[in-house]
Amino acid sequence: MDAERGQATVESAALAALIAMLLLAVIALIASGGEVKAGRELAGVIGRRIACAPHLPDACHHEAVVPAYGWPLARLGRALAPAPEPLPAADGLPLVPVDFRRCLSESCAVAAGPHLTASNRRTTVFTQVLDHRRSDGTIELIYWEYRPTLGWRAVRRTATAADIAAAADTEVLASQDPKLVPLETLPGHDHYDFPAAETPPWQWHVEARYPGWSD
Repeated sequence: MDAERGQATVESAALAALIAMLLLAVIALIASGGEVKAGRELAGVIGRRIACAPHLPDACHHEAVVPAYGWPLARLGRALAPAPEPLPAADGLPLVPVDFRRCLSESCAVAAGPHLTASNRRTTVFTQVLDHRRSDGTIELIYWEYRPTLGWRAVRRTATAADIAAAADTEVLASQDPKLVPLETLPGHDHYDFPAAETPPWQWHVEARYPGWSD
């Protein structure tokens, strides 16, 4: 049985590689015809699909909070998520929360709307969930916002079973704002380097979880 499973895995990998090569050929054809932007957009869609497809049913449409916390708490986390609020930097620039892995300077965090910054960066909030239901019946949600030069801000919410029930119909889509990234499943979250004044308060205080898929 082990040999049969291994053979199936090899065949699946070969088929995936063949499909990828065909798709790359299509993208190259589009780009060669002058439609470079269309080719890039198609490549981005294909890349996202390949990355998310093996991890979770319908993972391409849902955020990483789903496998991190499960559906009830993922819906609660989305329902209570703070809007991406611009805050003024020392020089007056309005900064929104961004992903520290991709943006560490003011220039890429300047507000341009609820979805993107002026430099085309996605507004992002990192999440932490503390489950106190066995002690006092509550769930504590912490939304960690990072703004370059301003550092970290924690937005805290406390919820009950009634709040979880009220959020039962909340959509949890990868397209919603801000993007939610669970710290519990963020690989190596304690090992990122930050300027001394921007060291995150959560560092070394968030227990890692490995549900098989992370952002």
